[in-house]
Amino acid sequence: MEKFKEKSTFDLFEKGLITENQFEEIKAYRNLNIFSLNAELKLFLYLSVLLFTSGIGILIYENIDSIGHIAILAVLLIVIVVCFFYCFKHSKGFQKEETTFEHPVLEYLVLGGNILTCIFIGYLQFQYKPFGEHYGLATLVPTIVSFFCAYYFDNRSVLTIAITGLAAYVGLSVTPQDLLSNNDFYASQNLSYSAVMLGVLLILWTIYSRRISLKTHFGLVFLTFALHIISIAAIANLTNYDTITWLIFALILAGSTYYFYKASYDHKAVSLYVFMIVYAYIGGNIFLFRIFEDVDFSDIWELFIFLLPAYFVGSIIMFIKLIKNFHKEITE
Repeated sequence: MEKFKEKSTFDLFEKGLITENQFEEIKAYRNLNIFSLNAELKLFLYLSVLLFTSGIGILIYENIDSIGHIAILAVLLIVIVVCFFYCFKHSKGFQKEETTFEHPVLEYLVLGGNILTCIFIGYLQFQYKPFGEHYGLATLVPTIVSFFCAYYFDNRSVLTIAITGLAAYVGLSVTPQDLLSNNDFYASQNLSYSAVMLGVLLILWTIYSRRISLKTHFGLVFLTFALHIISIAAIANLTNYDTITWLIFALILAGSTYYFYKASYDHKAVSLYVFMIVYAYIGGNIFLFRIFEDVDFSDIWELFIFLLPAYFVGSIIMFIKLIKNFHKEITE
């Protein structure tokens, strides 16, 4: 890594983009071997928020009989009010472009306050049912609060909670493990189409946000969710027995692959490019299997077994080559 940085600096000097004095100053600064703890400290702050909110949940679970529901809700509400009061007091207000707090701790206070708000509303609905039997409202309300906080305080972590809540409202669980295990795409076509529509809406909102210059840096978060939701829903339905259905989802996956191929270059996002390739590779193999599933290969099955290792090795080599070429193209 150090050699790469030195070479990059030297290339800038050769191209005349920096002066000789600047080149020497950069070398002298790097020789000091100063390193930043910013990322590590933010990670610990993030873990602190998660541990605190998890601890609140465990405390409620283990002492619910002795503390009482009203007392628990009151304490949660007080903590939420304190968190948001402090954050609103020190925020710069809503702005369309990217903004940051003067102190990074405030970002994690927003995250903590938002998680506690979700806990408060969920607990309130579970115990007292203020929304009646409309449990979707108990999901929609914290989702709206999360979107407001994400845009007002410019917080990506809260935005992921908001999108997850929106997905839960339309009947999804957006964690990758739950998408694969708990969401029965195969049994419920409505769920599959809802997933695709949600992904399309996230894409359309990203396009619209860029057009009006509204928090354009949120685009990668929206597109990441859209990529996973659409691709997994499409791949899950490629094994459907109904020919029309799996062909429709094959076209959806093909369209998704093309769009996210373009979007990965547009946003210069390696993560989008990598997952796009992975989903396209899985879907492409399933598609080929479905095309040739009725063909009798009994006479040449030994050839397939012989070629299989070469196929997988070639796929890995091609995958690495594609990633290297993509990285080279977006850095030029």
